[in-house]
Amino acid sequence: MILPPTLNTTIKKVIAVAAIPVLLAAAWISATAGVSRLMSRSSLITGNPELAQQAVRLTPNDPEAHRALAAVLRDDEQLSEAERELEIAAQLRPLDDLIWLDLGIVRDQLDDTEGALAAMNESVRFAPYYAHPRWQRGNVLLRQGRYDLAFADLRQAAKSNPDLQANLIDLTWGISKFDPQLTERILQIDNEQMRLAFARFLARKGLGPEALEQFRKCTQVSDQIRKEMVYNLIAKSAFTDAFAIWSNGSTAGPAIFDGGFEAPLSLDEMGFGWRVTREEGLALSIDTTEKQTGTKSLRIQFSGDPNLSEPVVSQLVLVDPGKRYRLNFASRTQDVVTGGLPVVSIVSATIDQQLIKSSPLKAGTSPWQVNSVEFTPGGDTRAVWIKVVREPCATTPCPIFGLVWLDSFSLERL
Repeated sequence: MILPPTLNTTIKKVIAVAAIPVLLAAAWISATAGVSRLMSRSSLITGNPELAQQAVRLTPNDPEAHRALAAVLRDDEQLSEAERELEIAAQLRPLDDLIWLDLGIVRDQLDDTEGALAAMNESVRFAPYYAHPRWQRGNVLLRQGRYDLAFADLRQAAKSNPDLQANLIDLTWGISKFDPQLTERILQIDNEQMRLAFARFLARKGLGPEALEQFRKCTQVSDQIRKEMVYNLIAKSAFTDAFAIWSNGSTAGPAIFDGGFEAPLSLDEMGFGWRVTREEGLALSIDTTEKQTGTKSLRIQFSGDPNLSEPVVSQLVLVDPGKRYRLNFASRTQDVVTGGLPVVSIVSATIDQQLIKSSPLKAGTSPWQVNSVEFTPGGDTRAVWIKVVREPCATTPCPIFGLVWLDSFSLERL
């Protein structure tokens, strides 16, 4: 049936007028919700409970308003009130894992362990693959002494979020009373990422054999992590194991690495290669025109530098305590002028004590000369530093000028 035009227009006007209250109500609800959320966020930033309470009054059925109020109350140590607000929020949004988790944490702070676990169980149920709910529940179970359940949660959490691995290892280390084997059994390591994290942890503790064992079980280790482990083991005097990691498993006896300076210099060496100093008035480079053996040598140019505090160049070398060694090296000088000539010093890396030093290098200009010095590392010295340093000066300042070449470093056991 076709309605008359005037009637059709009238009906449209009636519908439009009837929709106005609905639209106004929707707009009011939307505006109220927006104001409430703004108040909730502001209360969290400022810690103002009044704003949070106003938000709840504006939107009493909004779980986020109750959760925000609970957070402010919790910060103000009003835990019972915070628990009540979170219980309301959980009723309004029963599938929200974060609300249940917040409720569990507050109940745990109230020493309601069973209530905390009940809430955290709900959080895990609604977010079974998230790390945080399992991590929090695992900690509650751990304090209850329910170790099997606790570590099942903690391991799953660390697997979901690798950032938790270090915390899990540290926690397990304490529970095991610092026993590496028991720690490994509790961790039940089943992936390389956790294995490597455990190896790095052991290196920081200076447990060389244990760190090396874990390292060898890893198939891919970045240069950065390798350097970190070597650095930490050297700092704890675990020289032999540090060398095994640095050399990727080599078991070579005491020897100078690249004694002829045939390889490029590394400016960030942290292991058993040559370490060079970058100081004003000092320039080091590989020279292909001057050499005593091989094809290259180390060229050192001094142009002042009266206050050189670090060795010009140094290397950490493994040794066996009680054995007699001879260090050989060659040197050449050109126009060297100073009151404190360079020498080669051998220092125990264990006790930081000089064992012996070479005769000073020649002043002025001299051709290639072979130098030797003998020493016996005592006690527990399993590594020595070979350092090129300057002799003390009788007066200060004490600048040095000229060129020095070094080559053909070798170490032989007598």
